[in-house]
Amino acid sequence: MNETSLTALFILLVGLIILSAFFSSSETGMMSLNRYRLKHMANTGHKGAQRAQGLLNRTDQLIGVILIGNNFVNILASSIATVIAIRLWGDAGIAIATLLLTIVILIFAEVTPKTLAALFPEKIAFPASHILGPLLKLLYPLVWTVNLFTTGILRVLGVSSAQASEDHLSREELRTVVNEAGALIPARHKDMLVSILDLENVTVNDIMVPRNEVVGIDLEDDTDTILRQLRSSQHTRLPIFKGDINNIQGILHLRSAARLLQEADINKAMIMQLCQEPYFIPESTALNTQLLNFQKGKRRFGIVVDEYGDVLGLATLEDILEEIVGEFTTDYAATSPDIIPQDNGTFIIDGSAAVRTINKTLGWHLPTDGPKTLNGLITETLENIPDTNVCLKVGGHRIEVLQIKDNVVKAAIVHPKRKKKRGRSL
Repeated sequence: MNETSLTALFILLVGLIILSAFFSSSETGMMSLNRYRLKHMANTGHKGAQRAQGLLNRTDQLIGVILIGNNFVNILASSIATVIAIRLWGDAGIAIATLLLTIVILIFAEVTPKTLAALFPEKIAFPASHILGPLLKLLYPLVWTVNLFTTGILRVLGVSSAQASEDHLSREELRTVVNEAGALIPARHKDMLVSILDLENVTVNDIMVPRNEVVGIDLEDDTDTILRQLRSSQHTRLPIFKGDINNIQGILHLRSAARLLQEADINKAMIMQLCQEPYFIPESTALNTQLLNFQKGKRRFGIVVDEYGDVLGLATLEDILEEIVGEFTTDYAATSPDIIPQDNGTFIIDGSAAVRTINKTLGWHLPTDGPKTLNGLITETLENIPDTNVCLKVGGHRIEVLQIKDNVVKAAIVHPKRKKKRGRSL
């Protein structure tokens, strides 16, 4: 073998190693592509993304053509390296060629290109799709034959390609994607997206206005009292009941009542004619379900009832939307008049304040899997109704009962959770 032919073999060997690097990087690049980003780019008309998506839709064929090409060039490179080594070192060249070629392929045709492809999959996969597409068409009979044998072996092992999981995200996986989006999604938008995912974990019982705070019209009151209440009401809709809140007759929209208030002679029958049928909501209804129910029924207001039909409170569309977008103001007094900040960092909180409202307003993590109000949380923790001002600790927060009336905690002082001090070594 003359020097010219030896040089040609060297050049061919280098070319084969480059081809091996191409196939290795193509495989890693294709498999490392973010499928959701790829789908988005393909839908926006990106040609490289469309080609890559088309190849990935036939993953078995894509892997087949890559591995056929990679194994072919590696085996051919091994044969040529052996010929060159024998020419240079005789029989000892076989061992030398094996060692050197293994190191070269490992570094230049495997680790380096695959690392680059893993770091920059789009920059590798999109250009590679120009070659892999036509190559797949050229080698399709061979790829089909190889996949036929592969599928048969998998079936013998009890594995079917139909068992492969579909490319869908679970709710928790989507939550992780949102939280890991970094600066790509503003923090406020992240909170809204996560809140939407949490809607089915929250029921109307968690966000309703409790029964004792419901403002309504009692038909057993005299007409003058009812008219004064209508004129001074700060609410858009009022439940109309007779004697007891459990006996709801209808829902009155004050826009309809405005025309009625201009008339001279008004009676209760005229008020009832303007009422809408009451809309009742089971207390265990998830917020995502109730949001759809409000939308389908063209409603914004519902009465929450328990399994016995007793009224527990009321829920509005605004209450559900605030679970997604947050309160419509950041002022403590306006956000929750039941929470009053003090100069020393503590908060005077009304006993009827919802635990979820406290957590959302102050960014705390008081337990929400039990009682819904601060009063209920205190009495459950104490396992009795306090008859004097006591102090207790719940969820890392120190709570001082401030006022008790009619066996109910009316107000309490709640201290923020104390941060643990880090020890210092001397």
